[in-house]
Amino acid sequence: MRRVVVFGTTGSGKSRLAERLGARTGLRVVELDALNWGPDWQPAPIELLRHRVERELRDGDWIVVGNYDSVRDLTWRPADTLVWLDLPFALVIWRLFWRTLRRSITKENLWGSGNTESLGRSFFTRQSILLYAMKTHRRNQHRFAIETEFLAKDKNVLRLRSAREVERFLATA
Repeated sequence: MRRVVVFGTTGSGKSRLAERLGARTGLRVVELDALNWGPDWQPAPIELLRHRVERELRDGDWIVVGNYDSVRDLTWRPADTLVWLDLPFALVIWRLFWRTLRRSITKENLWGSGNTESLGRSFFTRQSILLYAMKTHRRNQHRFAIETEFLAKDKNVLRLRSAREVERFLATA
């Protein structure tokens, strides 16, 4: 396991898993969100995002965190291992709620971009990350099942469906 992609629905614990896996293996963690989001939540143009990803993955081994369709060819193709966090919806929403609440209160600077989460935006608007997770969780499960079956035939694909499976995986990594 030298080049790993950790993916899953919003709030599934991708970043946390990648951090822990990176600490165990010594692999460098590459957060796609950090490469995408600029100040005031402005996304990078796709060409710039692709350039940043290519630059980050050019040399060495790594763990990529994220689901960006626009760079999937750049991340999945060179990967030897795909780790799919397919946790139950109730667990994902519970964790996402508490993470979002904590970040909103502490005003955590996300990815060094200057962006923070706010209670209003996170809980009471159409841009709510919780609403987004509710809308996309099931759709992502279906989509990731198809993509891992057809796009990852020559990869080690690990589909982790519970917190216990995540801990078992980390214990053996």
